[in-house]
Amino acid sequence: MDEIAFADARTLVKQIQDKEISSRELLDLFLSRIEKFDGDLNAVVCKRVEYARDLAKRADEAVSKGENWGPLHGLPMTVKDSYNVEGLPTTFGIPQFKDNVVTSNAVAIERLESAGAIVFGKTNIPFNLADIQSFNDIYGTTNNPYDLERTPGGSSGGSAAAVAAGFSPVEMGSDIGGSIRAPAHFCGVFGLKPTWNILPLRGHSVLGSLTPRDISVIGPFARNAQDLELMLEIVAGADDLQFPGWNLSLPKADQKELRDFRVAVWSDESIAPVDSEIIDRIGLVAKIASSGGAKVDFEARPSFSVKESHETYEKLLHAAMSAQVPEEEFLARWEKRQNLDSDDFSDLARLTRNTTLLHREWFTANERRTKLRWEWHEFFKEYDVVLAPVASVCAFSHDQNPKISERLLKVNGEKRPYNDLFFWAGLSCVSYLPSTVLPTGLGNDGLPIGIQVIGAEMQDLKTIRFAQLIDEQLNGFVPPEKYSV
Repeated sequence: MDEIAFADARTLVKQIQDKEISSRELLDLFLSRIEKFDGDLNAVVCKRVEYARDLAKRADEAVSKGENWGPLHGLPMTVKDSYNVEGLPTTFGIPQFKDNVVTSNAVAIERLESAGAIVFGKTNIPFNLADIQSFNDIYGTTNNPYDLERTPGGSSGGSAAAVAAGFSPVEMGSDIGGSIRAPAHFCGVFGLKPTWNILPLRGHSVLGSLTPRDISVIGPFARNAQDLELMLEIVAGADDLQFPGWNLSLPKADQKELRDFRVAVWSDESIAPVDSEIIDRIGLVAKIASSGGAKVDFEARPSFSVKESHETYEKLLHAAMSAQVPEEEFLARWEKRQNLDSDDFSDLARLTRNTTLLHREWFTANERRTKLRWEWHEFFKEYDVVLAPVASVCAFSHDQNPKISERLLKVNGEKRPYNDLFFWAGLSCVSYLPSTVLPTGLGNDGLPIGIQVIGAEMQDLKTIRFAQLIDEQLNGFVPPEKYSV
């Protein structure tokens, strides 16, 4: 049953259709694995077992009648806590929402279920989805399946851990600052941060907001690239406000082989130095691409200032993250801002200003972002994808110090600020670019190493195709030893 637990989604659906395994048997397999292994991992935080078993029974009955519910027919899966799933709480890790049991599904969940999926549980997150670790006062800490003393990442840490540990064949997470990509990298699975707003966010909000949040996206996790594409095809597309006048038609990747790709390599940057082992792994992927005939360029860069790009990202990120804070909290921040010295550009001062942006200031930052998007647009006329780090380090030891400024990373033996983690995430986030995380196997410490494959806006399928071609030679997903028995 070990092979079944780590099989890809399309294979499992075919086995259900061919009656090699029933949907109910597959559901019970995942539930039994969670019961056996999740005590230490703490990835899956709530379940709707009877609902799932009833739906699995009906899925099997449909197969017997020759019916097909869709490309995920009878496939059990979990999703991130932040999605509304009927009958389960949506908490965002915030204690006051511990009992926030919802009565309807997010649009993404509706589309997954319409495609035949059986969403049987939800996975862990950090408080308010606001960390690259996954711990909160409701559900506790999620650990990394390759080393329980380390984080699986965040905010979709439970999602990535569940896929890596064989609890779910695919997952759905979300990303505004690396929240899909860092967990995929730390847990050795595939992840997609899609082009902004091509997957509907409605129902991904603890406060019931209907406005898509700037930068924030939802996207899938999987154990191979083809399943990313499958999940993208199912969930992407206009929400009801735009449908049927707005139609999403992502361009198919016309690259058949690696030799059809033009690849830029961006493996390090002084503003956020990268551990040498990750740089070497990016170099390995570049070498595989080059050996396959791809044009590979280690010097190519867009024309913008890296520093200005990151500062723009910081402004827009913090403005988006703080937009719905209670009024008294906003006013307290505003008062702090008024007392800042005009020449104070410390991290705290920048954070204070960025979380209290006036609309005029936000507009200026957004205009700069639009210029960045056009500069990327010009760059991608010459290149198809950019290879870059997901983060400057691999999965690190749990650090729950409430003072973020006191958390430190170790990069090539040197201490670096925790916020370095957001640089490589922000490189594509700020400009709405898609990014596929490609796992490349384990490093010297037995920890996974993933890299970003970044593409032009709306070229999500091109990034997935490149990852698929590389993975055919690398076989980058390696099941964690403890969960492979």
